Amino acid sequence: MRELPRLNRLSSKKVFSVNDYGAKGDGYNNDTQAFKDAWEIVCSFPSRSIFKIPMGTYLVGPIDFAGPCRSKVTLRISGTIIAPKDPDVWRGLNPRKWIYFHGLKHFTVEGGVVDGMGEEWWKRSCKVNVTNAITFHKCKNLQVRNLMMVNSQQMHMAFTNCIRVKASHLKVIAPIGSPNTDAIHISQSTSVEVKSTIIETGDDCISIVSNSSRVRIRDISCTAGHGISIGSLGKYNSWSQVHDVLVDGAFLSNTENGVRIKTWQGGSGFAKNITFQNVLMENVSNPIIIDQYYCDSLLPCQNQTSSVTVGNISFMGIKGTSATEEAIRFACSDSSPCEGLYLEDIQLFSYSGGTTSSFCWEAKGFSSGQVYPPPCFSWSQSFIERNAPHNIDLAVSK
Repeated sequence: MRELPRLNRLSSKKVFSVNDYGAKGDGYNNDTQAFKDAWEIVCSFPSRSIFKIPMGTYLVGPIDFAGPCRSKVTLRISGTIIAPKDPDVWRGLNPRKWIYFHGLKHFTVEGGVVDGMGEEWWKRSCKVNVTNAITFHKCKNLQVRNLMMVNSQQMHMAFTNCIRVKASHLKVIAPIGSPNTDAIHISQSTSVEVKSTIIETGDDCISIVSNSSRVRIRDISCTAGHGISIGSLGKYNSWSQVHDVLVDGAFLSNTENGVRIKTWQGGSGFAKNITFQNVLMENVSNPIIIDQYYCDSLLPCQNQTSSVTVGNISFMGIKGTSATEEAIRFACSDSSPCEGLYLEDIQLFSYSGGTTSSFCWEAKGFSSGQVYPPPCFSWSQSFIERNAPHNIDLAVSK
């Protein structure tokens, strides 16, 4: 039997429009039930299908898009999805969820605008029981592309317990003062790629936390917020691990931090094999920072001896201007110093025309090429011995 042309195969996908299930798309009528009814049909369809959201403004309350589905599904948004303005709509429901995708495989979301209408949530400014705009939980082989997200109640997009994610050509916008509005949050997920994305929010542009690995971040523009963060890790004496992360290609402007690793005292686990490279910064506070004394609680945090270990962290090709004198800060744990830090081709000058400096505490590593401000590492005997040629008898003074 002769294979059908590719165009015919693609055009054979069944298209289900939410309007055919009663959605009004006028921004006033509640379209939640129409979305639920359409999803039930789409997810049970035996072959590839498209869940279409046409032009219009669709008011949608908290909703679960649950899998597994019988076949591959694409959610194609041409219009705008908006949340209810009043947080009390969530009373009696899970306050952490608005648009919640879970248990899906080979699922794609593309196009359109998602507006969290978060202003009333921000006025309450509390991290407890605040919803994320979009959450993907336990999804595999997921693609998200060409989507704009604005004014989330809290985090705009969260990936939790996901495997093999590709997110590209996203735009995430929220006011600079909006609390906890991380753009993209990655937790307990592996094989995640985020690329070609524009971000301007009130919190982390990208945050990578507990038990995530094989994460690739490429070609990111972040012009407000808290920069690109690993962590925080180890809060409430918890065990966390993040490893094998590459940030390659980013522009950061007027952000509170540049590239950052943050851990709490008292935690355990590790952050290792992490590379930040090819990053351009403009008027960034704390351009390069490792903070193992992170504390954002209302009360002072107690000193504790255990810590998340930090090692094999590389910063390469990072250039631009710092809003603060201290352009490089490595504040590492007394009980578990940072090991294997590496700086290469770093040029961070003062935005105001002054000088910049480095701060190191229990930070062990080395540098190569031109590095400004000059590094302040203490040398690690074990690291030097491990990397020295075997035929050299290396004597290290005590």
